Amino acid sequence: MDKIVTKAEFKEKIRPQLKKENKKIALCHGVFDLVHAGHITHLEQAKEMADVLVVSITAAEFVRKGPDRPYFNDEQRLKFLSAIEYVDYCMVSEGYTVDDIVEAVEPDFYIKGAEYADENADVTKNIRLERELVEKHGGSVRYTTGEVYSSTKLINIGLSALPKDVVCFMANFKKRHDMEEILSLTDKIQDMKVLVIGDVIIDRYTYCRLQGLMSKDAGYSARVNSDEMHLGGSLAIARHLSSFCDNVTLLSAIGSETEIQELLDKNLSSKINTEFVKSEVFPTIIKHRYLTRDAKREEYRKILAVTNIPEKPRYDRKTWESIVEYLKNNIEKFDVVFLCDFGHGLIKNRIRDIVQEKSKFLVLNCQTNSSNHGKNIITKYHRADRFSLDQAELGMAFPEVSDDDEDEALKMLCKHLNGKGWLTRGSDGAKSCDDGDIYSSPAFTLSVKDTIGAGDAFYSVSGIYAAAGASMEMGLFLGNIAGALGTNIVGNRESVEKVDVLKFAGTLLNI
Repeated sequence: MDKIVTKAEFKEKIRPQLKKENKKIALCHGVFDLVHAGHITHLEQAKEMADVLVVSITAAEFVRKGPDRPYFNDEQRLKFLSAIEYVDYCMVSEGYTVDDIVEAVEPDFYIKGAEYADENADVTKNIRLERELVEKHGGSVRYTTGEVYSSTKLINIGLSALPKDVVCFMANFKKRHDMEEILSLTDKIQDMKVLVIGDVIIDRYTYCRLQGLMSKDAGYSARVNSDEMHLGGSLAIARHLSSFCDNVTLLSAIGSETEIQELLDKNLSSKINTEFVKSEVFPTIIKHRYLTRDAKREEYRKILAVTNIPEKPRYDRKTWESIVEYLKNNIEKFDVVFLCDFGHGLIKNRIRDIVQEKSKFLVLNCQTNSSNHGKNIITKYHRADRFSLDQAELGMAFPEVSDDDEDEALKMLCKHLNGKGWLTRGSDGAKSCDDGDIYSSPAFTLSVKDTIGAGDAFYSVSGIYAAAGASMEMGLFLGNIAGALGTNIVGNRESVEKVDVLKFAGTLLNI
């Protein structure tokens, strides 16, 4: 008997015959990234509860344990399971939940380990939904007993899935922090009122295949393969935050383009309250990037960037006054304000002054890019409860210090802003500065698709946890997780989701 089957084969051929024979079906589901003694006991006990045992695995693309997981691919994990004598059938689940498998198998018993008996402890909040679906199909949930092992821990340590510097960092970090602390902070975040202020940016990605150099000019010749639009700038930050908070408001200005409004209506979550002022003068900012993909892996290289930002970016007075009026009337209603200054003309003195004076808790990001290089420096602000920036931005704030002593420059910026901050350092990880104490973290992944959205993801997640009372060390940890997840998203095609941050945190803490 071939144990490895598809969902369709089981549903259409195998299940009807088993039901006809009145055989009881048990279902076990998981990642099963490394089969160990705990799994064997779990599967043995599951088989004792029924006539037939079906085991399903989560397809690799839907595993939420952080970059580079699962360690073993779908085919390998199915092969491991099919070799176990207690297993009668095994198959792949193609989704973040087990719904597709339950629909196909209709198990009499859905078998979980004892560690899943407390539904409230599940960070994904899926266990209750799984139970309800199983019961809808006439089945019930049962639990096995036995010692609990962890594939994640065995892979982290035994198979060196995590770099040594990450293992050392986490061994030290977990002496002071645990998952319970993270979940408590996450619960506090959910009901916070959040205001995001900053430039709306549409990221247009055109994917090309390079054909070589032009025959008569010094430039690339490329063939266009596909094209897509992402929600960037303050839109991306609001989307990240909306996964953690139920009350996120985005205040910004957009142009009068009909196609942009349609794009926003289609792709911006209804969870985000939008306060858009439409300008008849200034266009919605579009940054158009042309990219090629590595032939052997999903890694992208940008070959050209074009933008529609005016040479002298200046919004009309009516637009600014509308934003100022909104801030005067509403800013004190929010628990935390994220000021995202991309340096494209939106954040002028009056807006900056109101935000610094009236925000209950201010999280600042002041970015440098090719269109404002050397002109949008964070030291133009005098207050930030928390801030994040990269090495180039720190260098422009304190050029006389940063090249020789990066830590001292970060301390000087904290003093200037009368706050605390994080410094992102690409593949070297990140640092935090807390009342003069510098704390460093390595990068949690070196597997990268695109770095465009990583800094915004770090800023969003570290900032919102800080607003909920997280220490700078905890903000550094969670922001670094978000940054790692962000580097494995092309552009801002998707937002960093709360469940992915929590699952990756659980992976890292499991050493």
